[in-house]
Amino acid sequence: MKTLLADDHPLMREGMRQVLAQLESSVEIVDAHDYPSLFAQTARHADLDLALVDLNMPGLVGMQGITQFRQLFPDIPLVVLSASESPHDIRNALEAGALGYIPKTSSTSTMLDALRQVLAGDVYVPACLNESARRASMAVAAGSMLDGLTGRQREVARLLGHGFTNKAIGSMLGMTENTVKVHVAAIFRALGVTNRTEAVLAMQRLTPS
Repeated sequence: MKTLLADDHPLMREGMRQVLAQLESSVEIVDAHDYPSLFAQTARHADLDLALVDLNMPGLVGMQGITQFRQLFPDIPLVVLSASESPHDIRNALEAGALGYIPKTSSTSTMLDALRQVLAGDVYVPACLNESARRASMAVAAGSMLDGLTGRQREVARLLGHGFTNKAIGSMLGMTENTVKVHVAAIFRALGVTNRTEAVLAMQRLTPS
């Protein structure tokens, strides 16, 4: 597994190297210390499996770096690592396209669990949020992941998350089964999954009832 680790504090990068070594023994780590080096290293290493990025680094202000990263490299999962535990920052980062937000005060086991969730196709929202804020943040993350879908495809995704078959979805939305299949394929791409079971599980996690 190849991971890009971006933080402007060398000691923090060293500490995270030790955490990542516990995630997978063969992990390869690419370093960056600011946003310009983050973009340059990501462009140089197109086979990255994950980007772990400090929210506040030299080069860009606020959420600009996260937003720009997602625009330039939409296929690379990004997790924010930050000293901030502000619900506002967490929500904004997820809205900008991050698939997880890990406070730097988190324990090693929490960080590992968070990274495993993201690598499995989940979104990670930290436990420092209350339940209401967690649900709101998950909804934001779901919206970000599905931003590229049409309104009709979002309707299909919602029903897919409830476990309905393609035939049932077609009947409920007045579509042919073949049309539903086309929409489902687009949803698979948006969620980064390869089959219906993974898609249903992802939608159920992202949009809890």
